[in-house]
Amino acid sequence: MLLPATIHRRALAVLPLLATLVLSLFGPAAAFADGGATVTPIDPVAETTFFGRGWGHGVGMSQYGARGRALAGQPSTQILAHYYAGTTLGTINPASPIRVVVLTGFRATAARPAVLFGRRGGWVISGIARIFPAGAKLRLWPTAVGSTAWNLRITSATGILLHRSTVRGVLAMRPAAAATRLQVYSRPSLYDLYRGSLRIYLTTTVRVVNVLAIDAYLRGVVPAEMPAGWPAQALKAQAIAARSYAARRLRPGISNYDVVDDTRSQVYLGVAVEKVQTNAAIAATAGVVLKSGASIANTLFHSTGGGATENNENVFVAATGAIVAGPVSYLRGSPDRAPDGTSFDAAAPLATWKTAAYTGDELSAIFANDVRTNVGALTGLDLSSRGVSGRLIRVTLVGALGSKTVSGDVFRAVFNAWRPPIDPLMRSSLVDTQPIP
Repeated sequence: MLLPATIHRRALAVLPLLATLVLSLFGPAAAFADGGATVTPIDPVAETTFFGRGWGHGVGMSQYGARGRALAGQPSTQILAHYYAGTTLGTINPASPIRVVVLTGFRATAARPAVLFGRRGGWVISGIARIFPAGAKLRLWPTAVGSTAWNLRITSATGILLHRSTVRGVLAMRPAAAATRLQVYSRPSLYDLYRGSLRIYLTTTVRVVNVLAIDAYLRGVVPAEMPAGWPAQALKAQAIAARSYAARRLRPGISNYDVVDDTRSQVYLGVAVEKVQTNAAIAATAGVVLKSGASIANTLFHSTGGGATENNENVFVAATGAIVAGPVSYLRGSPDRAPDGTSFDAAAPLATWKTAAYTGDELSAIFANDVRTNVGALTGLDLSSRGVSGRLIRVTLVGALGSKTVSGDVFRAVFNAWRPPIDPLMRSSLVDTQPIP
C-alpha cells in the first residue's frame, strides 16, 4: 500500500495539529517538501545528536513487526499480505536442492590443512570405494604452494590412517547413513555441522558448498533469523519469506552455488541452531512460497522497520542517492502501526535509538575521512530527501569546500566507520536531528 502524498513543510507551520498527526503516523518524510531544500545548520561548537528508528534496510517484512502482528492475533498469511502486498501463495517441491557456500577462499597448508569430519554415522567420498566410520577425519592440503594438486588423508577417530591419495578438482562428501551429519571443521565458527552433502572445490584454495533440500536448509535459517521462542504465526511468516527468498535464487547449472551463508543472502548456521519450534513452522508451511504473477517473489526482510517500511527504489539507490531501481509492486512502503498508532515493532531493542552528541567540528572530522562526504568544515545538512517511511534517500553535506550529495546509506556508513568506536551506531537511514515520533 502506498502512503498518501506528503504534506509540504510550510503547511506544518500553520497546521500544527495536522503535523503532529502526520508525523506520528508516517514519520519525518511527511514533514519535507518536494520543492525547496531544507538545510539543518551545523554549528562548530553546538552539539548535534542523531535520533532514529528501526534497524536494517526497511524493505519488505519487518521481523519485529511480524512478531507484534502475531501477538495482536494476525495469522502468518495476513502478516505476509501486509509486507508483500499483492503476492499470492504458491508451492515448490520442499526437496528441491539448494547449494550454500559454507567455506570459501581457505588457504590450506601442511601445518593448517582443510579439515572435515563425518559425524553420527558413516560417510563416503567420491573416487574412493569405501565407507568411512563416524568420527573419521578428512584432511586436505596442496602438494606445493600454488598447486592445484592436493594431498588427501583420512584417519579414524583414534588416529589410524585409513586412506591417502592425491586429488584434484571437485570432491563430493556424502552421508552413508540417515543419521550422518558432515562437519566443516575449518570453518571459523562453532556452527559447522550440516545436513545433506558437501562439495569440495579444490583450486589453489578450498571452497565447500553444502547441498541439501531447501526445507532442510531452512532448519538452519529460520532460527538464525528469528528467535524460536517468538509466536508461531511469526515463525511461519519467516519460514515462507525465507523459503521464497532462497527459491528465487536457485540457479541449477549456473555457477557452483546458489546462496552464501551470511547476511549477503540470509544467515544459515546448520544443524547446531535447529529448534523444535522453527522446525514445526517449516513443516507446517512445507514448500509454500510467495509469488508475484508466475514468479517467486523477492521476499526481502529486515530486523526492525521503526513504524514504517520503505519502497525498494528509495533504499537500493546509487552511492549519490540517485534512483536507479524500478519499483517492485509488492515491495511498497507503508505504515506498520496498530490502530492506536503504536508501532508493531515497539518492543524491539532498536525500535528507537540515538547516537552520541557531536559538535560541528567533530562531525566535520568524521565526514572528512571519506572523499565522498568531505566538505571541509561542515556548516549544514540537507536531510529533506526522504522516502515514504521517512528514510533518507540522499543527504547533502554543506561545508567550507562546497557541497556533496550521497545516499542515506553512504551517509550512515561513513558515520559508523569513523565515529569513536565506543559510540552508538547509526542503525538505519530513518534518522533525523530530533526525535522521530
